[in-house]
Amino acid sequence: MNQRPIGVFDSGLGGLTAVRRLRELMPSENIIYFGDTARVPYGNRARETLLKYARQDLRFLRSFDLKAVVVACGTVSTNCLEALQAESDIPIVGVVEPAVRRAAALSRNRRVGLAATRASVSSGAYERAFHRQDPALAVHSLPCPLFVPLVEEGRCRPGDVVIETVAAEYLAPLREAGVDTLVLGCTHYPLLTDVIGAVMGPGVSLVDVGAEAARACRDLLAAADGLAERASGSACFYTSDRVVDFRRLAALFLGEEGPVEVRQTDITQY
Repeated sequence: MNQRPIGVFDSGLGGLTAVRRLRELMPSENIIYFGDTARVPYGNRARETLLKYARQDLRFLRSFDLKAVVVACGTVSTNCLEALQAESDIPIVGVVEPAVRRAAALSRNRRVGLAATRASVSSGAYERAFHRQDPALAVHSLPCPLFVPLVEEGRCRPGDVVIETVAAEYLAPLREAGVDTLVLGCTHYPLLTDVIGAVMGPGVSLVDVGAEAARACRDLLAAADGLAERASGSACFYTSDRVVDFRRLAALFLGEEGPVEVRQTDITQY
């Protein structure tokens, strides 16, 4: 048993989809979330900048005496995870390996797709992970840079002509490639599940990287007898930019109604 909290961070609000899954899987856990909304998106940054930001995010979260961290950012997971893990004395779970395991298990025709940020795609991390899992897999990757800002603006629902048009254009190459499984390689993208599913068709399985990372975190803690035992866990939310903007969209990402208590922090001090 370990009563310490779990930390989660992302470049913005997308990581809240991972928090949602963590709370469903482990309702007794306390969770500390940091969204670096002042510097979102991370997807077009150089690796050196990403590593600087990720270290600051992690140092802030470590001030809460955590037992584990979920890097709920596909860009950081693909570019910086090994460095962060090497520098840490607590488990750090990224979104790549858990999602790859799930996608490889689901694919029937051995053709899988990846939709992600530019930095995640250019890193090649998903391709390497897929080929470690199964060298016979054909991996088709493409960047979708407009997905994150559109989701952050709430433009993510079916019937919104802007997101539907963007999704149809972005995903056309994956449809043509005949993938039967698509990894949503950013924790913002689950908010687009209905839109992406409509474009790809019912024969394509969608893999939510945040959900898979949450499962991996639960399994890791359970194996180490590190799960908390309390009647109900709590969640605390922090942002590096305007609290009002974070609070406005948090319910959408968390899938729940009601006000969310959010605090602002100066991440540059870490």
